[in-house]
Amino acid sequence: MKRREFVSGSAALLGLAAIASDAKANVPTAYDWTSMPPLADRQAFIDWMVKSRGEDPLYLGLRYDRFLVMVKNGDLRDDRNKRAFLMTPREAFVLAPNLPRAYDSAFLDINYGVTISGPHLVGRMTTSLDVQKGDKVLEVGTGSGYQSAYLSHLTDKVWTIEIIKPLAARTRATYDSLIANGYTEFSAITTENADGYYGWADAGPFDKIIVTCGIDHIPPSLLQQLQPNGVMVIPVGPPGAQHVLKVLKTQLPDGTFKIDRSDIYNGKIVPFVPFTKLENDVIVGTHNG
Repeated sequence: MKRREFVSGSAALLGLAAIASDAKANVPTAYDWTSMPPLADRQAFIDWMVKSRGEDPLYLGLRYDRFLVMVKNGDLRDDRNKRAFLMTPREAFVLAPNLPRAYDSAFLDINYGVTISGPHLVGRMTTSLDVQKGDKVLEVGTGSGYQSAYLSHLTDKVWTIEIIKPLAARTRATYDSLIANGYTEFSAITTENADGYYGWADAGPFDKIIVTCGIDHIPPSLLQQLQPNGVMVIPVGPPGAQHVLKVLKTQLPDGTFKIDRSDIYNGKIVPFVPFTKLENDVIVGTHNG
């Protein structure tokens, strides 16, 4: 059974330690889609971000160091995604105890039995989507909110679904707090508490869909809500042993659709949290066949 509930909240109401972090200072400069932080020099990047975004040099240095490794590994392959990664304060989306590890190449616990994916995985999955400004993008599995925050630097139309009600409320509060502090780009993110297996028909169709939980098949509703010539990135496979697939939906001259799949990690297994399901407003089991 599907359940849909739009979520809202405030950092003050939830008392989030991460929201109160010094990592999120007031942003001194209005967001500009054309602005590009320096890519070639660590200190120039830090200085630019401190001046324009008011962020902590400590985390900026860690972000830049991770950026260099991601570029070398091929996780960030174009300037748009390089910019999106460098402009997104990952430290704002991890729990306070994990702040020192915010830019580690690791999954980090965010409570409720789920994690925030490592930056390399987020970068590669998002780069594989090839999001253009104006694309309508659906994320299934909001989690910490970091993935959608990254997406909001690529397009101004982002929808995201989280099945865990208290996590959905907490993440909505994170966005609201950051927006209030000047991260106005996050206003592009619309959130919902629901079972993402069924997509978001009222908001679709979507140009791009990204799924951040593992399942043994591609949900039919998500394929239906993907535009012709749209792209989906989704981890598919048995529990704990998924392959991250790039799915292309192409419309043929006779009106039928062709679905092509490719592995963005060339066969490497990447474990994801399970794609859970709702029954009578309770999370029960998974959507695996």
